[in-house]
Amino acid sequence: MNYAYFCNKSKKTGTMSTIIYPSPIFGPVKSRRLGISLGINLLPEDGKVCTFDCIYCECGLNAERRPRKQLPTRQEVARKLEEKLKEMQAAGDTPDVLTFAGNGEPTIHPAFPEIIADTIALRDRYCPQAKVSVLSNSTLITRDSVFEALKLVDNNILKLDTVNIEYIKLTDRPNANYDLKAIVERMKAFEGRIVIQTMFMKGEIDGHTIDNTTREYVEPWIKAVKEIAPRECMIYTIDRETPVKGLQKASKEELDSIVEELRKEGIKASASY
Repeated sequence: MNYAYFCNKSKKTGTMSTIIYPSPIFGPVKSRRLGISLGINLLPEDGKVCTFDCIYCECGLNAERRPRKQLPTRQEVARKLEEKLKEMQAAGDTPDVLTFAGNGEPTIHPAFPEIIADTIALRDRYCPQAKVSVLSNSTLITRDSVFEALKLVDNNILKLDTVNIEYIKLTDRPNANYDLKAIVERMKAFEGRIVIQTMFMKGEIDGHTIDNTTREYVEPWIKAVKEIAPRECMIYTIDRETPVKGLQKASKEELDSIVEELRKEGIKASASY
């Protein structure tokens, strides 16, 4: 997808309350799924860098949030994280989880594997009970360095919104080659050390109706999830204002039904409404 495409899309969205996170450390915040989370943002603090351009992203669309600042360095991330962990330790308020998230895709950072190693070492020193989590859109897990780094974390949380490539093009909007089959195969290679995260929603985009809560989408997705055999599956729906208008939450009943189907297949599952 080219820059002109993004610009044309952004003209339709109007204004919205986007969330751009500080970098490299933010929070702690209360996560719907992870508890008290200290955020680690490997992207610039003044914009968004991502291999997806999701129509529901709380950080806004890529073209509207282009950063001017550089990525934080490995050294800066380690220094700032240690400072914050020392501060929290002194206050007797250590986090439940250290979460790589923020303004885009964390695995983009060229020193991602080294930063993971640094973070695990600092966690072990200051808050050994805390889990290290990575929220990733899965686009770069076919890189060996990223794959090996993700195998080291406690919560390897990877996005799989559907196994329908046309839906992915409409909603997640990869901005580079996206090989769905290769990504699913790589997910299987984690041998259970993976949490699948899926956004369910409805709406319309560019004249196309989108709704991945229907049987057309849910049944093949569950089949793929069963083959991946994750440790857990987290499903959720829209929680904040979206950059593209006309999107709707999946209902509690729809999410609960999908959770029940997953559990019948022997897959641990939870929903956030």
